[in-house]
Amino acid sequence: MRGLVLACGPDTEKIPDVDEVRTVRLPSRPGKADVDPLLGESDRLIVGGSDADLAAVVLRLLRKEQLAGVSVGFVPTDPESAVAEIWGLPTDPLRALALAVRGDVDPVPLIRDDAGGVLVGRGQIPTVRGVAYCDEKLALRGPARSIEVEPSGSGPGLAVRVVKGAFFKRPSDFESRAFQLGCIPTRPVYDGVVHPRALNRWTWYRHTEDLRLVRGVG
Repeated sequence: MRGLVLACGPDTEKIPDVDEVRTVRLPSRPGKADVDPLLGESDRLIVGGSDADLAAVVLRLLRKEQLAGVSVGFVPTDPESAVAEIWGLPTDPLRALALAVRGDVDPVPLIRDDAGGVLVGRGQIPTVRGVAYCDEKLALRGPARSIEVEPSGSGPGLAVRVVKGAFFKRPSDFESRAFQLGCIPTRPVYDGVVHPRALNRWTWYRHTEDLRLVRGVG
């Protein structure tokens, strides 16, 4: 294995150096100029940082068409990481790093959006009024207190939860390959990042290639 640790942002001091694995310090949510020059030299990237940092690196792999040849380990700096929760990754830096270096690859769904981004953890639509579909199934017509979308290892790839306005109502859960929303303008949240402008349409859908996530016991 030719590995490379990408330590993103100021909260990665607790991630120790690994013998024979180079560590590169990058800014939070690194972009094209930060990540692209590092691609191609390693078949395993270990990303230390937030869910948004992981999404930024994965987006560069997608854009450079390197998803199929690179495995990705993750060392979350946030103990509340949705990625860690969804895929059962440790949040202790030492345990997470050990798994990321030595663990087995387990391909998982990679979610894209129609604005050119990716979702690796949890997406949220705050209080909203509109019409939403999960594939061909109607998921919402009217108001909702929140909508949550995340990748799922079961079913077609997306797990969607719609919470209607009434507090006593049980949330509606869906499994689908795509989620589409038309609504009064709202600002989606993806991996903890709020979209910079309000939108009246939004789509999350499963990409044709999976993310080669390191999460199995090596």
